[in-house]
Amino acid sequence: MRYSFEDLMLDTDKRELCRGSEAVPIAPQVFDLLVYLIRNREHVTSKDDLIAAVWGHRVVTDAALATRLNAARAAIGDSGSEQRLIKTLQRKGIRFVGAVREVDGDVDITVANATPMRTTQPGKPTIAVLPFQNISDDPGQDYFADGLVEDIITALSRFRSLVVIARQSSFTYKGKSVDVKQVGRELGVRYVLEGSVRKAGARLRISGQLIDTGTAAHIWADRFDGALDDMFDLQDKVTRRVVGAITPELDRAEMERAGRRAAGNIDAVTAFYRGLPHTEFPTSAENNDSALQNFKRAIALDPSFAPAYGGVASCLGWRRANKWPGDVAEDNAELLRLADRLKAMGTDDAAALSVVGFNLFWFQLAYDGGAEMIERAILANPNYARAYNFRGLLRAWNGGSDDAIDDFERAVILSPRDPFNYNAMLGIALANHNARRHTEAADWADRAVRAFPPFFLVGLGQAILCYVGADRMDDARRLMKECVRQSPEWRRSTAVPPPWVKSPQLRAEFMEAFIRAGLPD
Repeated sequence: MRYSFEDLMLDTDKRELCRGSEAVPIAPQVFDLLVYLIRNREHVTSKDDLIAAVWGHRVVTDAALATRLNAARAAIGDSGSEQRLIKTLQRKGIRFVGAVREVDGDVDITVANATPMRTTQPGKPTIAVLPFQNISDDPGQDYFADGLVEDIITALSRFRSLVVIARQSSFTYKGKSVDVKQVGRELGVRYVLEGSVRKAGARLRISGQLIDTGTAAHIWADRFDGALDDMFDLQDKVTRRVVGAITPELDRAEMERAGRRAAGNIDAVTAFYRGLPHTEFPTSAENNDSALQNFKRAIALDPSFAPAYGGVASCLGWRRANKWPGDVAEDNAELLRLADRLKAMGTDDAAALSVVGFNLFWFQLAYDGGAEMIERAILANPNYARAYNFRGLLRAWNGGSDDAIDDFERAVILSPRDPFNYNAMLGIALANHNARRHTEAADWADRAVRAFPPFFLVGLGQAILCYVGADRMDDARRLMKECVRQSPEWRRSTAVPPPWVKSPQLRAEFMEAFIRAGLPD
């Protein structure tokens, strides 16, 4: 059976959710929850009935249920604040309220469902900031407009009363003509901020407009002019106008807390902006080296500019992951220097804390210290998607399951179109393996493998583990052949478990899986 609603198709036989011809990533358990709600859409489903159908009477916390519901909403372009398709009725239960068309074979069965319902309660306001248009005379100033938007996103995400979509998702619309209603559905947001940047000599103009994605109505539009040296003040004005329009009840204490940040050196910020576009997947060794030099220049210009430390750490991570030329010992020493400097600065920059913390663990330099930095990042900025992704990986590699899945699903909610989400898919597969849900682990591994970047040996190894656990040996052997093709020197006599995996049981399972999948003698 297939269920069609809005621009989505849910296929229960293939266990796929598609928007047009594009598959939408969705965890197996979230898929089951969505199917149950749609099949029972004629009535309100109680929490107990939902848990019994999806979890089989296991003990499930309210927080875990809420996380799965939010993940289901995010997958179909809904949100807790809007509840356009999945509505929570206080003290009654949950109901799918969208219009559904049932497709059984070649026969369409149109179901006259309840009229779609809207509500602005009880969730937090959700917003995405789209790439601003560079209207400067120099097209080469695109990097500056993109970096400025990155700072506005960071400033907004510090407000705990908002849910802010990550740059990695909102920037997938760069250079495209977009329908704000479609953006609202795809990102699960109520509001979109779009605008333009003009940089002329020492002068700067930022124009912005805040749009309600439900009605496409403009809530406000304004422009902010000033000297280039006043850029940070102009960014703060944009941020405060957005927050004031969406959540005017915010108290002064939160406004002041979220607005705290060092002004920084404008030349250092410009160097950082130049490197920023090259730190995301996909990148190359040449772009990575160029970004690294820009970030180091930013630090030289302003040693207190924390984001640049995160940029350097990101480049070191890409170099290690892709086995690009570099001095491993020197990179390790550099990462430790970055961590010491961030600690001395007492920074609350979530991006810098999380990427330095993750690499401390992944480079096998300091597990506890790395985990602590990631926790600090989440505490400082609860909207920073990448930090949840990193924490989920640490938990899964340490044998964790449901707590890791919660982190990955939170990351996807905050950045649903993030090219880096192949890591979340991979992590959910591993976490399900740890919980002995092998069918789900292999199902999620299928999705992860389709999204992997080239030459991703770490991901292939984890997928092999999940396939062996589910007894899908043909798939496991196929991936092992690819691993050996990419790394011909890999043999049983030289193989070791992934060194970043902390769980002794999981380390043993990795080795057993590699051997069963056909790792050569």
